[in-house]
Amino acid sequence: MSKKVVVNHQDGVTIITINRPDKHNCIDGETAQLLYEAWVDFREDDHAKVAILTGSGASFSSGADLKAIDTLGPKNQFDADFVYDGKGYLGFTRMTDIFKPTIAAVNGFCFAGGLEMAAWCDIRIAAADAEFGCLERRWNVPLVDGGTQRIPRIVGWGRGMDLILTGRKIDAATALDWGLVTEVVEPSNLLERAKELAFQMTTYPQGSLRSDKQAAVRGWGLPLEEALRIECQLGMPHTKSEETREGLTNFINRKG
Repeated sequence: MSKKVVVNHQDGVTIITINRPDKHNCIDGETAQLLYEAWVDFREDDHAKVAILTGSGASFSSGADLKAIDTLGPKNQFDADFVYDGKGYLGFTRMTDIFKPTIAAVNGFCFAGGLEMAAWCDIRIAAADAEFGCLERRWNVPLVDGGTQRIPRIVGWGRGMDLILTGRKIDAATALDWGLVTEVVEPSNLLERAKELAFQMTTYPQGSLRSDKQAAVRGWGLPLEEALRIECQLGMPHTKSEETREGLTNFINRKG
């Protein structure tokens, strides 16, 4: 039996592939656990600098496997009075402590929890044949993998509510126009383009790149004064770091 999540490493880039192509890469309990473990490993691996999330075959992911819904959890979250512990329904989707860059390479169907997983990533690149939508609307399935929070933050309140409430599909061109994705490429070039961006980011000094992401994540939604304090506390130490000294030396000595 093929492994439901495949992880490859290439020169500082981790590629995490959902591997249930016959199920449009929908997520059952085993897949959710494997995804969680893959992202924890990426977070803890000092050699891993950037990660790409994608799907095998013709789809990115069509979300939760509704035929295996009982395998998903966490089981302690089904009662209204549970104590929130930050564990994600699809495994990794409530993780907020990965401050390395992440890219979603979106091919084909990106529906329901698949859209929520893509929204979890920092950057989204779509194949020209990609489709997006909260199709779980029709089955009375709620968005519990961050979609209600991340989608409006990415595309704005009006368009976010449009996606969440109407359950309609949008194509890659519309997703680009709305800012849901930043690039649209031919399907055959999708992973290579994602890797190109990832490899570019691996060449940068990592300290300030990660502190900048952390500041952006932690400061979102806070009053400006508080968000600026977070930026200051995370960023200012890097202005005197050895990495920055080397960067400034390279700038001074550059040609042209």
